[in-house]
Amino acid sequence: MMSPGKLSVIIPLYNAGEAFAACMESLVAQSWNALEIIIVNDGSTDCSVAIAHQYAEKYPHIQVITQPNAGVSVARNRGMEVATGEYVAFVDADDLTYPTMYETLMTMALRDNLDVAQCNADWCDSVTGHCWQSIPLDRVRSTDVMSGPDWLRMALASRRWTHVVWMGIYRRKMLDDCGMSFIPGLHHQDIVWSTECMFNAKRVRYTEQSLYKYFIHDTSISRSKRQGQKNLAYQRHYIKITRLLEKLNRDYADKITIYPEFHQQITYEALRVCHAVRKERDPMIRQRMIAEIFTSGMYKRMVMSVRSAKLGYQALLWSARLWKWRDKKLCIRRLARQAVNLR
Repeated sequence: MMSPGKLSVIIPLYNAGEAFAACMESLVAQSWNALEIIIVNDGSTDCSVAIAHQYAEKYPHIQVITQPNAGVSVARNRGMEVATGEYVAFVDADDLTYPTMYETLMTMALRDNLDVAQCNADWCDSVTGHCWQSIPLDRVRSTDVMSGPDWLRMALASRRWTHVVWMGIYRRKMLDDCGMSFIPGLHHQDIVWSTECMFNAKRVRYTEQSLYKYFIHDTSISRSKRQGQKNLAYQRHYIKITRLLEKLNRDYADKITIYPEFHQQITYEALRVCHAVRKERDPMIRQRMIAEIFTSGMYKRMVMSVRSAKLGYQALLWSARLWKWRDKKLCIRRLARQAVNLR
């Protein structure tokens, strides 16, 4: 049962430590009153569990759900199953929301009958305290109502918009109607989820106001420095993302206009893997990564998705590098089988 005008905020919680208390303080201070907060404890073993229950006992609009550790995607899906709001939002447990965030976004959404309302955010280095705006004002300004594909095209063209779900609120009925959920076990699943969300959204608005504070930690998934087998395993997530984005473009080709930017985001994600190859120190792991780039079809997706001369130059440059670095004496397919532990 969905309550009109109500917002459900879903927080996956896994060992966020003392930082979780600051996150919760920012949420209970929200100026939007029609709010429910759903904490999904994803098998935490630290003090954040006690913090979650303290807030749930103190505030009637907060509840805690506990599940065995299954990852952020499963936790978000579980939160959506029990959410009762007309709109849903997602918060990372070690970040902050500014006091008027949800009042601003919900006012936009209800006034303009939006499927998605998005805002800007501040990024903050947790060590130095240095902060900067995620999307500079010289790249994208506040918009009127747009279709989801048109907004996604503009956002991707800025090259500063990021596929993160915590910079917005989403109409629950839209998500249910198109059967959307987060992919279990996939790192950076926000990329695929936010793309499909915008493919389905009919009415979207963006405000240039920074309403969320995202903390960058050296221990975060995206900032961790990986080498060897861990690097190889991590890059497979990006390889899979390129395949999933290509599938989305294909599946929605008869429903929306597939703009050049939708193709080129595949190339940009593929280039991440290419950069990881250059940084890999283990010669055999590097050869396995190159092998997977070719045998998985990612190389073809990277090249075929180019829609501009500038990006085409980058794709050709990296193609030349990969062929140069590849050990011609090794069998690519055999290396790829080893990389995915096939016998």
